[in-house]
Amino acid sequence: MRRPIKNRPTVSPDVVYGSVDVERLINYIMLRGQKETARKIVYAAFEVIKEHKDGGDPLEVFNTAVRNAGPLMEVRSRRVGGANYQVPREVRPERRMALALRWIIAGARKQKGVPMHKALASELILAKKEEGNAVKKKEDTHKMAEANRAFAHFAW
Repeated sequence: MRRPIKNRPTVSPDVVYGSVDVERLINYIMLRGQKETARKIVYAAFEVIKEHKDGGDPLEVFNTAVRNAGPLMEVRSRRVGGANYQVPREVRPERRMALALRWIIAGARKQKGVPMHKALASELILAKKEEGNAVKKKEDTHKMAEANRAFAHFAW
């Protein structure tokens, strides 16, 4: 039997750009409930993007980066007759967004010795150009799904 659909709380748009996706980014960056600190990081990163030579409109850069970092396919474990198979599946749009944000933030946090707002800005600019850690992670996920295409008939 399928699980019931979860009633997820809706995220209100952020105050500066009026975008739900930017507010979601702020929520993902937030640690220990320090939302104001997360807001400062995101808005400072957007300022860095504005001033960057490859930048431009920060909201446009952000949306393109999320689109480029979001995976279309992923593998899920499925147990069939005592064996575990990695079954490739399509990724729902909400999960695609969540994974893209998570990977972009992880790529930014990986850069040691760099202020978070600069690291986030550089990761967003790299993801816009289809480079960087987040896009590499997406490509690895796609390769894994492609390699396990033989098990697609186990999809549920």
